Amino acid sequence: MADVAREAGVSGQTVSRVANGRDNVDAETRERVLDAMQKVGYRPNSAARALRSGRFHSIGVIMFTLSSFGNMRTLDAIAEAAAASGYSITLIPVAHPTQGEVSGAMRRLSEEAVDGIIIIVEVHLLDERDVVLPAELPVVVVDSTAGDRYPVVDTDQAHGARLATEHLLALGHRTVHHVGGPERSYSATHRREAWEATLREHGAEVPPPLVGDWSSESGHAHGLALASDPDVTAIFAANDQMALGVLRALHESGRRVPEDVSVVGFDDMEEARSYWPPLTTVRQFFDEVGRRSVEALLHEVESGERRASALVRTALVVRESTAPPPDTNRP
Repeated sequence: MADVAREAGVSGQTVSRVANGRDNVDAETRERVLDAMQKVGYRPNSAARALRSGRFHSIGVIMFTLSSFGNMRTLDAIAEAAAASGYSITLIPVAHPTQGEVSGAMRRLSEEAVDGIIIIVEVHLLDERDVVLPAELPVVVVDSTAGDRYPVVDTDQAHGARLATEHLLALGHRTVHHVGGPERSYSATHRREAWEATLREHGAEVPPPLVGDWSSESGHAHGLALASDPDVTAIFAANDQMALGVLRALHESGRRVPEDVSVVGFDDMEEARSYWPPLTTVRQFFDEVGRRSVEALLHEVESGERRASALVRTALVVRESTAPPPDTNRP
């Protein structure tokens, strides 16, 4: 720092202010100090700054499954929002969403230099009281539940499923069949429950839900079973990947989409508009989920005050995979 001060012709205190991101330095002086830092090869010592400030400017993220489209989009948004606030992230993937693995990941992060933790574990896991979470670190939960212990930021899963089901009923379909996600999935449960409640509210028959695993393969397997039933005219799949498998099964079985069967997905993947036909789906705003989870965490880090849980909106995107049922088009 003394070398930088001599090179820039300023005091050591001014160099310290620039190095720590303070705003009480005029732009011309700041630029001169930054140029001097580059010339002499000076880099601020983040460990020393953390010792002085008590902050590491790092966020820990625990995430179950790196292969999920929603999880990866949320992680991208978290990393972008963290970087915009001057924070880095430390990611610990959890291979199996058991209480022991999550608790172990929490212990590992509590030993790292992080200021707070975001948990993205989409199972009904954090209801369990024996999951050990460090009391000294702020925690925000995404896509699960934590009771009243921690703020939760999540997509309004129920509203999205209601939009999808009501869209198909409004087209004239007598009922809507559902290809759901895994039974332990928090989001899949909310989508399935909202689908069923919407059918009951409209006096429609509730077919037995089919349980998939989010993959196009499971959607294809269930799609073949549904395609063999001529009474099936509308299918709501709990994500776009399973909807893709359903579309393939219907095409293979000679059932036209949407002339014979309408299909709706959930997520609005970038590829959904390139499905054939382009997929009607429920859009999730992953960028907003990631941004709001970082905002909630940093608010608690900086103020010590915990924010309330938040639901992020969904929107129905209508494309060419839905239409009135075939019997309404007959002369």
